[in-house]
Amino acid sequence: MIKFYLYDLEEWNMHLYGTQSVNNLGHLTIGGVDTVDLANIYGTPLLVYDIALFRERAKAFKETFKKAGITAQVAYASKAFSSIAIYEVAKQLDLSLDVVSGGELYTAVAADFPRERIHFHGNNKSYSELQYAFDEKIGCIVVDNFLEIEWLKQISESRKEKMNVLLRVTPGVHASTHDYITTGQEDSKFGFDLKNGQADDAFLKLYNHPFLTVLGMHCHIGSQIFETDAFRFAAEVLMEKMVEWREKFKFVCPVLNLGGGFGIRYTAEDKPLQPAAYVEEMENVVLSMTRKHNYPLPEVWIEPGRSLVGDAGTTLYTTGSTKLVPGLRTYVAVDGGMSDNIRPALYGAKYTAVSANRMMDPHSDKVTIAGKCCESGDKLIEDTYLAEPVEGDLIAIFCTGAYTYAMASNYNRLAKPAIVFCEDGKHQLVVRRETYEDLVKLDIPLQQIESENVK
Repeated sequence: MIKFYLYDLEEWNMHLYGTQSVNNLGHLTIGGVDTVDLANIYGTPLLVYDIALFRERAKAFKETFKKAGITAQVAYASKAFSSIAIYEVAKQLDLSLDVVSGGELYTAVAADFPRERIHFHGNNKSYSELQYAFDEKIGCIVVDNFLEIEWLKQISESRKEKMNVLLRVTPGVHASTHDYITTGQEDSKFGFDLKNGQADDAFLKLYNHPFLTVLGMHCHIGSQIFETDAFRFAAEVLMEKMVEWREKFKFVCPVLNLGGGFGIRYTAEDKPLQPAAYVEEMENVVLSMTRKHNYPLPEVWIEPGRSLVGDAGTTLYTTGSTKLVPGLRTYVAVDGGMSDNIRPALYGAKYTAVSANRMMDPHSDKVTIAGKCCESGDKLIEDTYLAEPVEGDLIAIFCTGAYTYAMASNYNRLAKPAIVFCEDGKHQLVVRRETYEDLVKLDIPLQQIESENVK
C-alpha cells in the first residue's frame, strides 16, 4: 500500500479490518486477494472470510489464559457462522466448539471435530437431539431447563452411559445491548435463575447422579457488549454461588463457563476493547475470589463467536439501479439484501461500506444501500458514503461474518450466496452458491386428490 493511499483512507474515515488492504489498482483486497477478482470468479453476493484474522483472535484468547496461568477452553460459538470448513479451522487451532442444534452437531461430526471438545447448548433441545449427543459421546451438555434434566436422566440411565453437564444460570445481569440479544437478566428464556432458587433446585436434581456429572455453571449475558463491568459482575455472582455450593453441599465446581458476547467495531460509533481485555477482567475476578475464599481454581471456559468471525467477514455486492428522491435520499440497489443479511431489518444493525473497485475515488456521495427483496425495510445501510454510484460497481460491506449467512433465508426465492475463505494470497470456495434447482429440491409437485365427494 502506498503512503498517499493511507492518507486518503483516513481522510474519508475508512477503517480496514485484519488483512484488508488496497492494491495498486485501487481495489480492496482481503487476505492478499483482490475482491474484484473474487467477484469475477465466484459472482455476487459473496461472503469473504479473512481466515488469518480468525486465527489471530483465537490465538489471542488462548494466550490471555496462558499468561494468567489458568487452564481454559476457548469454544467457538458456532451459531455465529456454521460450516464444515470453519469447524475445520477451529479444530486446527485446538478450539472447542459450541453447537445449539442437531444440525450444528451434524455439521461438526461431518467436519470430524473432536467430540470431547463439543458443548451442546439450547433452551429447548429435543429428546432426539439429546440422544444424538449421547450417540456421538460429546464433551458436555449445557442444561437449560427441568424437562431437559428429566430427559437426560432417562437417556443416561437407559443406556447406562455417562455425560458431563453444565448448568446454565441467569445471573441477573442486564448488559447494555439490544433487548433481542440480552440473555443474562432474570426475564430470559434461557437457564435457571440464581435469585429465586431454580439453580439450586436444578443442581440438587443432578448432584450425585450415577451417570450425569455436574462440571459447574455456565452463563451468557448477551452479545455485542462493550463495557467490562457486566462481565466482571457475572463472574463475581457465579463465583459466590460456587462458594455457597461448597459450603452447603461440599461440592467444588471444576469448571466455570463465562460465555461470550464480546463486542466488535461495526461503525465508528462502536468503541470495543481488544477482545482479550474482556477475558482479562473475568480472569482477575476468578483469581481474586479463589484466593479470597481459598477455592480451587476452576477451569475457565469462554465462548467467543462474533468476536472471532464478525469482522473477519465481508460481503461483496454488485450495484444495479439507482433512484434519486429529491431532497430526501439516493437509493443504490444491490443484488442481495435482507435474504443474506437480515440484521438491519431485524434489529437495526449498523454497518459500514466502501466502493471496493474504486477505493481511492472520493467517497463523498451520501446514499442508502437497498436490497432487492420486496420489502420497504430491506435497507442494508442508510445514509452512508460511497464513490459516485455507477451500475456494476462492487460494494463491500464490512463485519458481516457473524449472524448473516447463519440467518439467511430464501425469501423471494433468492439463492443463498457463496462463501470463500482467503488467506496468504489464496482463496478457496467453502460453501457453493445455491442454484435455482436447489430452491425447489424439497418441493413436491401437486398430486390429484380423489374423493367420493368430488365430482
